[in-house]
Amino acid sequence: MNVYFIPGIGADKRLFKHILLPEGFLPHYLEWISPGKREPLPAYAMRLAAGIDQHQPFVLIGLSLGGIMAVEIAKRLSPACTIIIGSAPLSSQLPIYYRLARKINLLRVVPAVFFKCTASLKRLFTRESLTDKRDLLQMIWKGDASFIAWGMQAVLYWQNQEMPGNFYHLHGTRDEVFPVRLVRPTHTIKGGSHMLCLSHPHEVNAILQSILAIHLLPPVAMIPTA
Repeated sequence: MNVYFIPGIGADKRLFKHILLPEGFLPHYLEWISPGKREPLPAYAMRLAAGIDQHQPFVLIGLSLGGIMAVEIAKRLSPACTIIIGSAPLSSQLPIYYRLARKINLLRVVPAVFFKCTASLKRLFTRESLTDKRDLLQMIWKGDASFIAWGMQAVLYWQNQEMPGNFYHLHGTRDEVFPVRLVRPTHTIKGGSHMLCLSHPHEVNAILQSILAIHLLPPVAMIPTA
């Protein structure tokens, strides 16, 4: 079965480099495409979904912004299951300061480079390995500033109260972007921060393997012909 991974804002497939899929699952990594200047998040998600082979059963796994994209795609397509990591499936679960940022139009005042700086400084206090920290810093500073600005704005104006079917949600108890008290994850990882796939790969892999085992299609039995 195909598994489509969607990374966080401005990031790439390196966020998932520690993920080990069970036998029978084939990983694919959706890459960010250029958004329209004021393109709504659901419309962008469906353009991103053009990279999905709908003729074959598939699973969606998204981290952070990728999780929101996965939810929007799952509402319109029919994945075997949807798994989000360190994200929020409903707009009502976003922190109140997201709404305040929208009201004061914060992103017109604060440039994307500010958020790159804060994301970089956070690496001093997180438990990723030195190699993973280096990869994260590369992704942060090579990330397209215009895409990051669009993505943050799109999340601020995102509206969704519909949960997809066969839905799973992994979340760290110390997630600083989407506080765990505001969401209702199906699985929590104690001490986990926002970058769960890098900081707690063993726990994430164990949960993913148990979920995916449920949804692996059994082989089709061959019927002998006369």
